[in-house]
Amino acid sequence: MRTVRESVLDVLRARGITTVFGNPGSTELPMLKRFPEDFRYVLGLQEAVVVGMADGFALASGATSLVNLHTGPGTGNAMGAILNARANRTPMVVTAGQQVRAMLTMEALLSNPQATLLPQPAVKWAYEPPRPADVPAALARAVQVAETPPHGPVFLSLPMDDFDAELTEAQDLAGQAAAARRITHAAVPDAAAVAALAERISRARSAVLVVGDDVDASGAWDAVLALAERTGLPVWAAPVSARVSFPRSHPQFRGDLAPAIGPLGRQLAGHDLVVVVGAPVFRYYPYVPGAHLPEGTELVLLTRDAEEAAKAPVGDAVVADLALTVRALTDRLPAGSEAAPAPHEQVRFPEAADGVLTPLAAMTAIAQGAPENTLWVNESPSNVPQFHEATRISAPGSYLFSAGGGLGFGAAAAVGAQLGAPGRPVVCVIGDGSIHYAVQALWTAAMYKVPVTFVVLSNAKYAILQWFAQLEHAQGAPGLDIPGLDITAVADGYGVRTHRAHGAGELTKLVRDSASQQDGPVLIDVPVTTELPSL
Repeated sequence: MRTVRESVLDVLRARGITTVFGNPGSTELPMLKRFPEDFRYVLGLQEAVVVGMADGFALASGATSLVNLHTGPGTGNAMGAILNARANRTPMVVTAGQQVRAMLTMEALLSNPQATLLPQPAVKWAYEPPRPADVPAALARAVQVAETPPHGPVFLSLPMDDFDAELTEAQDLAGQAAAARRITHAAVPDAAAVAALAERISRARSAVLVVGDDVDASGAWDAVLALAERTGLPVWAAPVSARVSFPRSHPQFRGDLAPAIGPLGRQLAGHDLVVVVGAPVFRYYPYVPGAHLPEGTELVLLTRDAEEAAKAPVGDAVVADLALTVRALTDRLPAGSEAAPAPHEQVRFPEAADGVLTPLAAMTAIAQGAPENTLWVNESPSNVPQFHEATRISAPGSYLFSAGGGLGFGAAAAVGAQLGAPGRPVVCVIGDGSIHYAVQALWTAAMYKVPVTFVVLSNAKYAILQWFAQLEHAQGAPGLDIPGLDITAVADGYGVRTHRAHGAGELTKLVRDSASQQDGPVLIDVPVTTELPSL
């Protein structure tokens, strides 16, 4: 008779999940003992970092990631990162150990008395199997739920004494049969709805496309590009995009929509039809009141997420597979007039008088040193416009940013992304405030020799909060300056090679040299001026 542990490992093998991101505690050791050679365990020093690494791994590889946490305290430590994974639509299975079943009723030390409630509503599904024999099938179901659009994290609480329990042959086979199931998710769009939308686009005086994260995540990049080029329509990126879903060097690309109701509505002035593909309508913050759309403007959302369609404040929606929908729509549309927008010109900001780089000058230097196939991870919130101006990312699967609004994603996700896409150089551009939310990721990068290039933009403040303070008339709020940080000393302590760059040429060379090597992580600290974004 085989044990639950043996059956669980075979379930994971059947689903192609052989990398485990974890920070083990005593309740997890029974799951991990006699750890097989064909599996890889990636240790993180804090649970939020563990989930962040798994987040980046799944987004970069396109595969479901597996996380192993320590009962209730570990899950609690990880909650911010799990919320980010939910917003990122990341397929992820989060497991947490549980006290032995014989001591759950008395709530002995390390019991998680309401284990399935703790991670909600950040997860799509939370479950604790009622019997040891149910663990393999529950794990198989968890993977299926995580991979069902819209993707997202799921949670399993696993009592520690389950793993040595023996299974009957029928119970073992039931778990393997559940793991072998394959579910195809490709909802075909309603032909009448596609025809009606094509007619609306043809009749429109001035239609416009807005693209969001799910275009890149769902593999609809080429379909959307073909639609845009066939129609000649201008293309905007949805506000606060966590991925790049249209070539930013393309002549039809217009930039990013503002993340506020009034300004965004004004940006769409002059368009009578807005076709949104793979984005919420819309991701707003801060609150700036106004009309969601200009008067006389209509909107249609194309999405895989029925909930996203339901919560949109304006417009109609078609819920179906994005690539299939966009291809069907393109086939019904005649070729439009060729768009002739002004060409994009790279803006060059000079260095400040004291020699400190401006954010755009630093971003430009970083972009010039990075290889063409770089996978970018960004967590410098106040400098996102400068980042996109400098990098002009124009290939799918090349940009990761957290859609959740919480810090702690960047450094950890960059390590996971490099493990998930080992053939690509990963460059993480991150603020000196942001990196300390997941600074323990530097140890994992050094320990496993993960060749990530971390570029820390240092201005000794939470610049994005200073911008919000101005916008919300909250000047004088404490805690917005963070003097005295020395990220190179911290990184040195974790075993990461470090540099401090002061000029653009030096920064370009350091990034180029780091991105071309495979000997482990490199951190480059860059003092920069502060430029607050506009709205």
